[in-house]
Amino acid sequence: MKIDTARTLQKKIGYIFKKNTLLQQALTHRSFSNKHNERLEFLGDSILNYIISDVLYRNFLNIAEGDLSQMRASLVRGYTLVEIANEFCLGNYLLLGVGEIKTGGRKRESILSNTIEALIGGIFLDSNIQTTYKTVIHWYQTRLNIIQPGNIQKDPKTRLQEYLQSNRYPLPNYSLKEIQGESHNQEFIIYCLIHGLNTQTIGRGTTRRKAEQSAAKKALILLNIV
Repeated sequence: MKIDTARTLQKKIGYIFKKNTLLQQALTHRSFSNKHNERLEFLGDSILNYIISDVLYRNFLNIAEGDLSQMRASLVRGYTLVEIANEFCLGNYLLLGVGEIKTGGRKRESILSNTIEALIGGIFLDSNIQTTYKTVIHWYQTRLNIIQPGNIQKDPKTRLQEYLQSNRYPLPNYSLKEIQGESHNQEFIIYCLIHGLNTQTIGRGTTRRKAEQSAAKKALILLNIV
């Protein structure tokens, strides 16, 4: 990896590696090299669960275990990790084999979420648990500020539908605008129209369902529903 490229990514994630080999390994998919990131991913997964568990335990002193578990699940699930990866434009920095690149590996959600976990594992090995904790909390700060027991764990489409029903608005209409890309690397573009509120958003995703969820989430933000 070029020095300038590595420096740009490290600024985005808010951590400068002392050992560049750890950063490179964290970004390496098994299709690119035998020295890939799967062991770092294993480590990072456990560390992420610990950090999120700890911060939720401290922030929600009177919340039952079941609600804490639901909140943690929503924060460490693949969907959330992909959101964080996209905030860093992580796909641009992945080290992938030629075949993986041709089949859309830079946008593949499983690869992106696994790489976030590998980065966490790499940061831990490069520093210590305190530094890793601070870095991960920085990534999650906005989400930690708004998360509450209950509704926030539901997916965006469900939350939007329940909000509209409870306020006697028509249900949203999801329509496919277009499908871009080759068959092996498609991107779906969906319109979400809410007639009663004169609101329309656009979502994108590698499947129709994911594009609808994206459009619904944008509608929630537009309606100031958190």
